[in-house]
Amino acid sequence: MAGTDSSIEIVLAPGPAVILCEPQLGVNIGTTARAMANFGLWDLRLVRPRDGWPNEEAINAASRADHVLERVRVFETLEAAIGDLTLVYATTARSRDLQKTVFGPDEAATRLAAHIGAGHGAGLLFGRERWGLLNEEVALADAIVTLPVEPAFASLNIAQAVLLMAYEWRRHSAAGSALPFGDTMADTAPREELVGLFGHLEDTLDRSGFFTAPDKRPTVVNNLRTMLARGQFTSQEIRTLRGVISSIDRKHERPNPNRQKPQGDKT
Repeated sequence: MAGTDSSIEIVLAPGPAVILCEPQLGVNIGTTARAMANFGLWDLRLVRPRDGWPNEEAINAASRADHVLERVRVFETLEAAIGDLTLVYATTARSRDLQKTVFGPDEAATRLAAHIGAGHGAGLLFGRERWGLLNEEVALADAIVTLPVEPAFASLNIAQAVLLMAYEWRRHSAAGSALPFGDTMADTAPREELVGLFGHLEDTLDRSGFFTAPDKRPTVVNNLRTMLARGQFTSQEIRTLRGVISSIDRKHERPNPNRQKPQGDKT
């Protein structure tokens, strides 16, 4: 879904930090940055990225989420990465042998929005590509967030997991109260224009001999009017339909050069 508009200023509104523990692939860091940018997040923190930072693959995969990449911070320990935060949720698809409250994404986002709205720092913790978070890392979090995925196939790509949580955050934050644009539906045409379409169509059908059974004409007309009224056409659509009817009407009146001439007709 394309839609990047560089003419719109990016506002770095308060939001949860995204912490990636020992990410292995630069492309996953880049796609994570892109997912964050999609939903207004910008604070990306990396704990011991395998291939170091900065990373060319990450830059290429981020699809111009430059404002996220420019603010990436790298930490040697998870404790340092979350040191300034007062609420941390660990995301995992596996049950842990830990006494931790477990939230779904909706409730987690609601709690994050309230916490950040009160002026406090919060973060979402994501694990490695291959095995996720270690128990000792989950132990540092206040609660666990897990997604309603298929239990038999629960593993998500890091960027997918970040995208889902960023979307839920956006939905529950102040920024999620409005879509970037409204619908593009024009107003329905005034009734007099629709009535004009009825008359135009019915006159054309009369001239073309459509109504072969005069006694059934009222029923057919009512059915046609009902169908057309259901369309809630705009003024432009009615003009288009009337143009189509006029074209068909003119075609009906013009002689057909392919029509076979009666025998003996020399003209």
